[in-house]
Amino acid sequence: MANKGPSYGLSREVQGKIDKKYDPELEERLAQWIIAQCGSGVGQPEPGKTGFQTWLKDGCVLAELINSLYPGDKPIKKIQSSGMAFKQMEQVSQFLAAAERYGVTKTDMFQTVDLWEGKDLAAVQRTLVALGSLAITKDDGTYRGDPSWFHKKAQENRRDFSEDQLKEGKNVIGLQMGSNKGASQAGMTGYGRPRQIHN
Repeated sequence: MANKGPSYGLSREVQGKIDKKYDPELEERLAQWIIAQCGSGVGQPEPGKTGFQTWLKDGCVLAELINSLYPGDKPIKKIQSSGMAFKQMEQVSQFLAAAERYGVTKTDMFQTVDLWEGKDLAAVQRTLVALGSLAITKDDGTYRGDPSWFHKKAQENRRDFSEDQLKEGKNVIGLQMGSNKGASQAGMTGYGRPRQIHN
């Protein structure tokens, strides 16, 4: 990728807003989790945004991470460090495909260039948080690290009602519609009587 010069005007404003979304504390927690999950062999990132980007950029750490979350067959068979840009980007793409198969939604995914060019590292953080949350929620024994680092995702709580219960529910007036308790026509005047006007 070519080295781009500084941006001006609206481009600078938009990039500034994207950069503000990046959370240095979250970066530290994610680094701790990745090291706990993969082992100390993945190394330690330099503190700061560029250090975090450089650590993940070639895709090796991400590939190790996603492989550690799969109990049986590993999704990325060949993890190799390469200096060539397209090889690194291909490895990041393999991580994204494996993360999607794992259950991370498309809206939580970052684009390869977000990481590789450092365009939106907050999106990279979002993907890793979604991955950690999924790992805790699945509870299949592959998650390593502090469970309080991520939120457990909501799970389906399906309810099946019988036909009788459904019919019974149609007769109940929900509280959102108000109440009919105490409703009567006591005190109402007859509709046909003229207005009483007194001088």
